[in-house]
Amino acid sequence: MWDFKKHSDNIAVIEESGSIVTYGELTEHANNLTDMIPERSLVFCLCKNTIGSLLGYTAFLNAKIVPLMLDESVNKESLDSLIDVYKPQYFWVRSAMIEQFDGCISIYSDFDFTLLKNPYGQRHLLHKDLALLLTTSGSTGSRKLVRQSYQNLKSNTESIVEYLEIDCKERSITTLPMSYTYGLSIINTYLHAGASIIITNKTLVQKEFWNQLKTYSATSFGGVPFTYEMLNKLKFFKMELPLLKVMTQAGGRLTADLHKKFSLYAKETGKRFYVMYGQTEATARMSYLPYNKSLEKCGSIGIAIPNGKFFLVDEENNQITDCDTVGELGYTGENVTFGYAENCKDLTKGDERQGTLLTGDMAKIDEDGFYWVVGRKKRFLKIFGNRVNLDETEELLKTRFSDVELACSGVDDQLYVYVTESGIIDDVRQYLSDKTGLNHISILVKYVNEIPKNESGKTAYNNLSSLA
Repeated sequence: MWDFKKHSDNIAVIEESGSIVTYGELTEHANNLTDMIPERSLVFCLCKNTIGSLLGYTAFLNAKIVPLMLDESVNKESLDSLIDVYKPQYFWVRSAMIEQFDGCISIYSDFDFTLLKNPYGQRHLLHKDLALLLTTSGSTGSRKLVRQSYQNLKSNTESIVEYLEIDCKERSITTLPMSYTYGLSIINTYLHAGASIIITNKTLVQKEFWNQLKTYSATSFGGVPFTYEMLNKLKFFKMELPLLKVMTQAGGRLTADLHKKFSLYAKETGKRFYVMYGQTEATARMSYLPYNKSLEKCGSIGIAIPNGKFFLVDEENNQITDCDTVGELGYTGENVTFGYAENCKDLTKGDERQGTLLTGDMAKIDEDGFYWVVGRKKRFLKIFGNRVNLDETEELLKTRFSDVELACSGVDDQLYVYVTESGIIDDVRQYLSDKTGLNHISILVKYVNEIPKNESGKTAYNNLSSLA
């Protein structure tokens, strides 16, 4: 997967404590770890943003061992279900967690992580090209996994390195978990370039995060919309960050207001701000909006990454070629993953998608060839005969109530709007009725303490139903 030899003297990882590991040292530790595991084994990696997690991930991929990346905070019920279904031979976990794995045998430790052999695990016949398993975005702990190949990872990584112009002098600080496809993709690209990763579990709201960013000279970071919402609240625009050169955003759509704010900030400070679009099913990233088009095409997901191609289809699967005509967004490229797994047998399967993916997102193309996502195919309601796009409704509300967290869901003839400020309930209902023409009776606005989020900072829409 990676050839670390040519970067052996470069700094690979800088940890919160200031500990430094070079690519040569990372390779040495990786070899020691993988000497303990047969090739084509299945390993569950319960990870945090630490050197130990990164060591396991890189070691396993390079040694043709298949990891399933899970956040260590995954709930016990979900983890037990995954173990029962997939019966991994090994676990790679923080040493402080080993007591949670009754009956497992400790066979190796390094960087505060321990390799455990599962006495109840099974030797699987894994497809020769299967490299990595991830949960689908927003479903951590689900038995449904995405099967990524070595070519998927290689293709996506090389494309991103090309358009972001990443070289060995760059330093990226982590803001997203390693178990999340976008967070992992950032790590992949910087390792490929022989650059450095400042790895931290600190969050944007903690002073320590900003101390690390400045102390270790971070040149870039990435985030989901929630990340940028937090940056806006933290007065990010007033910070002195002369070494920061690149900011990337994916994992959902920014509001037009925030997109414009960060684009203007980047332009005024000589930085590059890239809005991107992707899915776990496409090994993370499928498009990018060139930074010099960020203001002109505010709200667009941009163009396909190098070696990728978008297309649009109507409800009868006929290709759409006209500008500004909405259809389902499709994508072709070597980064399109093999398919899903729901049991051990599925791990033997090869490429079921053959390089083509229908994203489930509704989009259009403009006359300049830039794509615009307008909502999810399934995020629609019928309200008294009117078709309502829930994503567009959220976007509309966020332009008026930009300082409030909110989310929309519902059933036919009933729209639910969840807000984190009780004093605006009547204003939200009135504003939405005025703007959309929907009858007040069809709009239920409910106050909640917080909008549920998944580990990647996206709204957990499946959890909203319990709040209705």
